[in-house]
Amino acid sequence: MRNFDEDNITQAVLDSLSGCAIPRTRQISEALVRHLHAFVKEIEPTEAEWAGAIAFLTRTGQMCSDTRQEFILLSDTLGVSMLVDAINHRFEEDTTQTTVLGPFYVEQAQDFPIGSPISRESDGPALLVEGKVEDSRGNPIVGALIETWHADDRGFYDVQRDAGKSALDMRARFHTDQEGRFWYRSVVPAAYPIPNDGPVGAMLDAQGRHPFRPAHVHFKLSAPGFETIVTHVFIDGDPYLDSDVVFGVKDALITKLAKTDGQVSPGGHEVASDTSLLTYRFVLPDKPRN
Repeated sequence: MRNFDEDNITQAVLDSLSGCAIPRTRQISEALVRHLHAFVKEIEPTEAEWAGAIAFLTRTGQMCSDTRQEFILLSDTLGVSMLVDAINHRFEEDTTQTTVLGPFYVEQAQDFPIGSPISRESDGPALLVEGKVEDSRGNPIVGALIETWHADDRGFYDVQRDAGKSALDMRARFHTDQEGRFWYRSVVPAAYPIPNDGPVGAMLDAQGRHPFRPAHVHFKLSAPGFETIVTHVFIDGDPYLDSDVVFGVKDALITKLAKTDGQVSPGGHEVASDTSLLTYRFVLPDKPRN
């Protein structure tokens, strides 16, 4: 293994992987080497540029913490997260479409009874969420787990806010009732920039891109016998629907907020006249049988 140059180094690295005992590891490693070497040959970086690239990745890792995952932001903003999502969720057209999990999901969110408020009044204007979960044949899914979370009217998630509001907020877990329905009270979320004070933000600036996501509510839905899906419901009319920085918008996931005219919502729940209403029907795909 000597005398390598730009013409023979790639094959030499590939040959060095011949002893890899795990087929999938070898497949991934070989593909990584081929594509990474092809990328370097295409752009022909200077040594200073390559050192800068390594420094960028170093800063990305250093930016990560218990409440911030800069590598997820990097994956999201380069469209990789949505590509991985698309590859892994090739469901039938009549099921709910999926999108990215995002960096603000929290596993230990609290369980609430259906109909509970999950936010403070100071978080923003009132919102009533009414949802139904069905299978692909239109049957209600009883006891489905609904995990939901979203930002406040300033675009901040609970984990981003100051210590005075450090408790989990605007996120909860529910289970559907006998009709496959769930509902809760919260606030209307706002569009927001992803955290852009780190290396990913600097990358977006250099690329001439904005850091904004359109207003949305996150949902993760699961039930025995069905595939788990992660999705958003986007608010129609948001100015960033056509330029989402993480490429997560799909037409089927956009819905209009309605204003309740009376004191009862279409789902039969009491509401104040200034409450916005978000309704959505979720369809879970069947889990494949072995």
